[in-house]
This record gives sequence, structure tokens and C-alpha cells, in this order.
Amino acid sequence: MGRKPQPLRGQELALNRWIFCHKFNLFLVAQFMGKHAQSVDSRILARIKAKRPGWVFTPAHFADLGSRDAVASCLKRLKRTGTIRQLTRGLYDQPVQHRVLGTVAPSADAIARALATRDAIRLQPAGAYAANVLGLTEQVPSKVVFLTDGPARRVQLGKQEILLLHTTPRHMATAGRRSGTFIQALRHLGQKRVDQKVTATLRRQLKKSDRALLLKDLRHAPAWIADVLRKLVELPA
Repeated sequence: MGRKPQPLRGQELALNRWIFCHKFNLFLVAQFMGKHAQSVDSRILARIKAKRPGWVFTPAHFADLGSRDAVASCLKRLKRTGTIRQLTRGLYDQPVQHRVLGTVAPSADAIARALATRDAIRLQPAGAYAANVLGLTEQVPSKVVFLTDGPARRVQLGKQEILLLHTTPRHMATAGRRSGTFIQALRHLGQKRVDQKVTATLRRQLKKSDRALLLKDLRHAPAWIADVLRKLVELPA
């Protein structure tokens, strides 16, 4: 039998050169992706650590730092190490540790702010929660209600239930302002329950910077609430 033809020396060199370049390129890609992932992780962690414990957030809070998959992977790793806590699907916090109570549940307001940022909506405390925020009631309600111009939503965290109720533009006209919380708290109490103690508590909550805006927002309140608010700033009806 004759000898098998040997590949040309030039073809061998070209093939080896191609294999080397291919492997080297794969190595560079792996190195780049690894550094990029670390960079995304470090920036996300830095943003979390820059906030105070108790901060509630969603993946959308890091959309400017990396792709959706990169952010999701990072949050999964941080959750695994105990750096962050997953409250429910798509909702996390940097938990507060109390020396007696242990891990503390996040506030309803912190959860609401996170949802408002993620969904680009406005929220207004309402019902018993609005009254509690202003010091008119002492007990935090188990059902916390926010009015919203976005979709209705329910978030259950342990024994606490947070409800986002879609409402009319009129009720959202004062959203995010002190006057809005005043109006909703008084609406919850009802006219018959508003006495000197209530008005005194509200007056203590009223800052000088709130007065002009409060007067401006009277047009969004029912007549009897407008009368109460007008007296708070000591102006004649």
C-alpha cells in the first residue's frame, strides 16, 4: 500500500493558527463577560448599600445598570447570600435587623413607593392609613389602602395587606401632597368625628410651607372638609 498523502505544511500552520485565534477569542469573550457581570453586580450592590436599611425596591430600580437578565441574576445572588430579602415576586428590600425583634417587616409606605416607581404611577394614602399617618389614630391598620391612577393591585405580606385602589382624577388631584392626606384622613373620620382634638392634631402636623398649597387645594375637597381645612390655617370662611 502506498503512503497516505501528508497535508501541506502551510495548511497545517493555517489550521493551527485558526484554532489558536478561535480559542483566544473565546477566552477574551469569557473574560469580558465575567468582568461585565462583576461590574453590574458591584454597581447594584453599591446602590443598595447607599440606601438606608428598609429600602424596598424592584428590578426596575436598576434598569440603567444592566440588562434585565443581568439584574435578575445579581438579585438572585444577593438574595442567596442574605444581603437582600425577597418580599414577593419582583419586590425586594434591604432588611432592617432589630436586636430584640429580629428582622423587621418593611413599612407600607416603603412598599408603596417601590411600586409607584416601578409602575410610574401616583399614590395617595387613604382611609384608616391616612388617619394613622397624621397621628389621628394610634394603631396601624392591617389593611393599608392607597388610591392610585394606575391599575388596582393587592400585596399581601404576612398579616399586612396593601391595597392599591384605582380612583377618579379628582381624588388624585392632590396625590403626593400633604393636603391630599389631610383630605383623605378627614373623609375617613367623617364630619361627626371631627372635634377639637382632631383639629389640634392636624394643626400640629401642618407646616408653614403647607399652608398656601392647602388653601389652593380646598377646591378638591368636599365642602365640609374645606371648612375644616380653612380653619386650620386660621383664615375666615
